[in-house]
Formats: sequence, C-alpha cells, structure tokens
Amino acid sequence: MQVIIKSKQMQVTPQLRQRIERKVQRLARWLNDESRVEVTVAEEQTRSASDRYCVNLALTGNSRTIHSEVSALSASAALDMVLDKVVAQLGRQKDRQTRRRQHATPIKILSLSRAGVLSSLDEYEDTEVPPSAMEDEHNEEIWSKVLEIRRLPTKPMTDDEVIEQMEKSGNSFYPFFNEETNSVNVMYKLDTGGYGLLVPAQE
Repeated sequence: MQVIIKSKQMQVTPQLRQRIERKVQRLARWLNDESRVEVTVAEEQTRSASDRYCVNLALTGNSRTIHSEVSALSASAALDMVLDKVVAQLGRQKDRQTRRRQHATPIKILSLSRAGVLSSLDEYEDTEVPPSAMEDEHNEEIWSKVLEIRRLPTKPMTDDEVIEQMEKSGNSFYPFFNEETNSVNVMYKLDTGGYGLLVPAQE
C-alpha cells in the first residue's frame, strides 16, 4: 500500500504527517500492495471555523476507486471522519464480494418484521439476486453522493440566541436543542427574508 500526503494552502507538520501515516494503516486489511492512498489536507477560508480544514482521500488500485472528502474544525478530526467513511465503503464492498462467492448454491432468506415475526421468503437460485443485495446496491449508490460530513453541536438555545449566532457566523441553517419541544430543531434562512424553524415530528 502506497501512501501519498499532499497539502493545499497549509503546511503539513511532521506530527500531522505521522498521524496520517498511522491512521491510514486502518485501510491495510482491505487493500493490496498495489493500492495507492492519496491524502490531501487543505485549510480553507470559510465563514465558520467548524469546517475550516478539509481532508480529501482518494483510493485507487483496489477493486473500485473510492473518493471521499470531509471538512471539520481541525485536520485531525476531518481525517478521522473521512477514514470512517472510507472504511464503511470498503466493508460494504467486501460484504458484496462475499455474498457473490456464497451465491453459487440456493439460499434461503428469512424476514424479521418489526413485530418480531420471522417469515420465510422464496429461495433464490444463483442466477438471481436476492432483494437484500439489490437494496445494498441502491444504498451504495446513494452513499456515493454523500461528499461531505459535518458535525455541528446541538446545545440548548432559544430562538433569539440561534438567530443571533446565525447572523454572526453567516450560516444559512443552524441545529440546536429546543427545550420547548424537547427535541433537536433546525433554524434556517428563507430566500424571501426572515427565518424558518424545522421541528421533527413522528407520523
């Protein structure tokens, strides 16, 4: 496994370089000697400090090329999150490959409902793909569109405090814990001016 570390608009310190090299070893169990891991660390001029540092990870030479990018408060935090995301994708790839190898014989699929009822579905021959595999393919397609993960604190705040914070930071939305609704709400700016409040509700 070849590891290449790059930077944009910042200098990678020896401590950060060592941390990247050590953390990237998590990927070794899924990769071969020809695999190439390219890590690019960048410091960006953003309105909010919570996404100031960006880590981009590109993985080639494996069964599928993987590209992921995460922004966070620090380069170390962004590195941890982007590695979590790539590890999850590699794990799903391995599961699909394992299912294909095991698919040479008929399999029996059991379905467990939320009520706790276990029911048997039809058997699928090796020429067919079970629904669970098709569902995983669809999930992978959706996951590939997720290019960025951000972690935002949700501390108890009033509406006025949230709006004041949004005016200072320039954010177009802001999650917070609303003690009146006893849930996490999201305040967002309206295109027509003013603010909207998103309150989750179970149907």
